[in-house]
Amino acid sequence: MASVLLIEDEALIRMMIADMLVELGHSVAGEANDLQGGLLLASAPGVDAAILDIQLGDHSSVPIAEALQSRSVPFAFASGYGAGGVPEGFRSRQALQTPFTIEELERCLATLLR
Repeated sequence: MASVLLIEDEALIRMMIADMLVELGHSVAGEANDLQGGLLLASAPGVDAAILDIQLGDHSSVPIAEALQSRSVPFAFASGYGAGGVPEGFRSRQALQTPFTIEELERCLATLLR
């Protein structure tokens, strides 16, 4: 199973996703609710995949996505905007529309970890 980084600014959504990850047998590599924390965790070793909220308060998660991409860490976006909110340059990335089911998360991770 994978060690998954979780970047989400809404505490309840972050806890829900973390619980789903554990239920699916994965571990949470780290959690952040803002850009700075996410950037620190994106450079940490031992991250197999990541789930990124598109918007973190007033900031976009694009710098985190770029950091993960430069390290070849697979990631998907999660947002209430769904695929329509994925930033330019990342349109080929998977997008989960919150709220999503554990089955949707499982399919997303299976694709990321191939």
